[in-house]
Amino acid sequence: MSLATRARTMLEKVQVAEERPRRIGRLVSFDGLMMEATGFGRPVGSGARVITADGHVARAEVVGFRGNRTLLMALDGDAAHASGARVEPDLAGGGVDVGPALLGRVVDAMGEPLDGLGTIATAERWPLAGVRGNPLDRARVTEPFDIGVRAVNSLLTAGVGQRIAIVAGSGVGKSVLMGQMIAGAEADVVVVGLIGERSREVSDFLATKLSGPVRDKSIVVAVPADHAPLLRLRAAMRATAIAEYFRARGLKVLLLIDSLTRVAHAQREIGLSLGEPPTVKGYPPSALGLIPRLVERAGADRRTGGSITALYTVLADGDDSDDPIVDAARAIVDGHILLSRSISEQGVYPAIDVGRSLSRVMADIVDPDHARAAVGLRRLWAAFEENRDLILMGAYSAGTDPVIDEAIVRRPDILDFLRQGPSERLGFEESRAALIEAFGE
Repeated sequence: MSLATRARTMLEKVQVAEERPRRIGRLVSFDGLMMEATGFGRPVGSGARVITADGHVARAEVVGFRGNRTLLMALDGDAAHASGARVEPDLAGGGVDVGPALLGRVVDAMGEPLDGLGTIATAERWPLAGVRGNPLDRARVTEPFDIGVRAVNSLLTAGVGQRIAIVAGSGVGKSVLMGQMIAGAEADVVVVGLIGERSREVSDFLATKLSGPVRDKSIVVAVPADHAPLLRLRAAMRATAIAEYFRARGLKVLLLIDSLTRVAHAQREIGLSLGEPPTVKGYPPSALGLIPRLVERAGADRRTGGSITALYTVLADGDDSDDPIVDAARAIVDGHILLSRSISEQGVYPAIDVGRSLSRVMADIVDPDHARAAVGLRRLWAAFEENRDLILMGAYSAGTDPVIDEAIVRRPDILDFLRQGPSERLGFEESRAALIEAFGE
């Protein structure tokens, strides 16, 4: 059974269940985000419609139970709820409207258009939480994915179906690097999830990083930071579900989630509201468990030939690369690109820390000459970084170690190789040739 067939089967089961007599509940408690209802026996993940005091409809989602009461998380924190309000099932809770009509559009967490271009005529549905597949249906990553960034193409070569984390502190250049990758990537469809960012950055991202021809093949799901945590979480799941739909049709999809940390923060708010115990840095177990569930949905499909190459930005709070979210993301992805504040302060953009960045699939993609040249540059980078303090204070004597001597001489060449303008695109073959010429044996 194909993935698309399984998705339709799951949605048909949901629709059959919704045809049964509806259970209408009553609101008995509301504390800002969390609501409690009686007489509303719906499963976790189901949608709900709460009739507010002024007659409007506010959306919510079932997130748990407490005795015979159903716990719901509000999707609209500003609604005028009243005790005893009517709570109805929401038929659109567990699915996502998908289809080619989404291309070129900007939607919110509930699939409503934000771009003022009218309704979106989608004819198909896909489960919001995805379809659990067989691990053996995942294809190996053996084909290079041209990112358009020389440092990544040559030193951290990405593959079709790879999952990559872009790790950095605030203001180091995650979004700029993401924009470069979108402009330079060879993909049939680009799905972007802007989760928990400033509202201004959404407009800026569309104007500067999704302008031109790439806009026509892009789909943006945007939920700013001032929205309810459940909306931020649903936005990431919606973006991933849309990418899964196009992968099931054999297309090459580039999925970008900015940022995975904001998604984890949303789950932390939900988990703490439900009474989960806080663990490392206040994160409950559900927040750390969310990351592998979301990331594992990306990858290449051996049966359809489609793929989701995913890029997740991860905010290292306080530039701490050992932050729990950074650790959890780094453990599940197929590679990570770490951006360094000290390198950005030297005027080098993208500020990639070559020694601490890694592509776990590069060895299966590149040829021996490419691999040797990359190792040669990494060797010089490591030699300089390990002896940086000695070199800068003048305590190192030239001639002591030939590798360190070469690293000092070639340091400007390495930094120039890493530099690339935001609007500049350098393809895979061009990047490979430049690396071999400059650092090959």
